[in-house]
Amino acid sequence: MHQQSQWNLRIASWHTDRMALHAVREAVFIREQHVAPELEWDEFDTHCIHVLATNAVEGAIGTGRLLANGTIGRMAVLKAWRGKGVGRAILLRLMGEARKQHLQQVALHAQLHAREFYRKFGFETKGEEFMEAGIPHIRMILKLCGRVE
Repeated sequence: MHQQSQWNLRIASWHTDRMALHAVREAVFIREQHVAPELEWDEFDTHCIHVLATNAVEGAIGTGRLLANGTIGRMAVLKAWRGKGVGRAILLRLMGEARKQHLQQVALHAQLHAREFYRKFGFETKGEEFMEAGIPHIRMILKLCGRVE
């Protein structure tokens, strides 16, 4: 099992870390899950808080973003790094950033296979399943308490 000492997590800048963020999202969403590139890249990237997980050997291994309205999205971890705490660390950091912004809640569109992952953090499903980029999703919401992590 990999320890966090084998990878680092930090807030990334879309302008300076764009290639690393692109690499992870392209590998996971475009190549692995066959999401059309025109659906992956949007106008929100330049205005989001991005979190980037990196490893000294492989470079970028995971990412996620937080929109100003409290939407968490583009959570992606390279296949070789799944189940090793990278996604957990990214999500916790994004939730912490939301608290720093004094947001009352965060929301996300979870792929159905990831629903249980988000439930472990207190996210609750809202509404019916729907298709997004050809993949079944469910909307999930988490009410945040006032403290900053």
